[in-house]
Amino acid sequence: MAITAELVKDLRARTGAGMMECKKALVETSGDMEAAIEHMRKRGLAKADKKADRVAAEGAVRAAIADDGHAGAIVEINSETDFVANGDDFNHFAAAVVERILADDPTDLGALLSQPLHAGGQDVETAQKELVAKIGENIQVRRFQRYQSANGKVHHYLHGSRIGVLLELEGGDEALGRDLCMHIAASQPACVSVDDVPSDRADKEREILIAQAQDSGKPQEIIEKMVEGRLRKWLAEITLLGQPFVKDPDQQVEDLLKAHGAKVIRFTRLEVGEGIEKREENFADEVAATVKGS
Repeated sequence: MAITAELVKDLRARTGAGMMECKKALVETSGDMEAAIEHMRKRGLAKADKKADRVAAEGAVRAAIADDGHAGAIVEINSETDFVANGDDFNHFAAAVVERILADDPTDLGALLSQPLHAGGQDVETAQKELVAKIGENIQVRRFQRYQSANGKVHHYLHGSRIGVLLELEGGDEALGRDLCMHIAASQPACVSVDDVPSDRADKEREILIAQAQDSGKPQEIIEKMVEGRLRKWLAEITLLGQPFVKDPDQQVEDLLKAHGAKVIRFTRLEVGEGIEKREENFADEVAATVKGS
């Protein structure tokens, strides 16, 4: 039987599953709608999408580096609870995903989800849905980054499982790379240097500083000097090169790099749940609601 777009649409409406999963189920059951639904229910896919709108602000960051050190990948994968994030199923999935990113260099999240999780196996999206069905929580591959370095090495650092850093460094050595990654994890610079700060962000900060300084009642020329001094201080605080090195606060990161003849090309810092609006819940109220509903 031909698998039409209308059949796929109807199955999606009845199960809430993804288009590709619906099409695969119909192909495997020769277009039999009821058999396809039963097939999907057995695999748990029919209910996996139902959980996709639940807030997943816990999870883990994973990273991997190629054997030659010239490529590296980092990914954030979210779950609803840290209990699930600490489980073997979640961690096996996360480890496989970051290795897939490292191996295939997907262009975006859509490309990653369509790649096979393991050679010759199901794609990442289907594996994710099956994990949702098995565990019973929303799980999402949220964001990732991959670096390929022609003239340097890629380094990484994981602070537990919640914060991770990926760094491309020219010059230096493994120890310097790790120290810089640890510094970025702790100090959270926004970018490498002042030149990398978006002009609109700097302009907005200048406007704020001007408004604050005008309340001082000082002459305009004094205000301008005050603003420029405070702006330089702010730029140093948010840029990697301008920050004091965490292991030696008397030395700026820029001076540390010069001493090692090294240069930071770029970095990515991921923190689990960063920017996700978490639902605030009272545990006692949640238990009471559960008891009331049982």
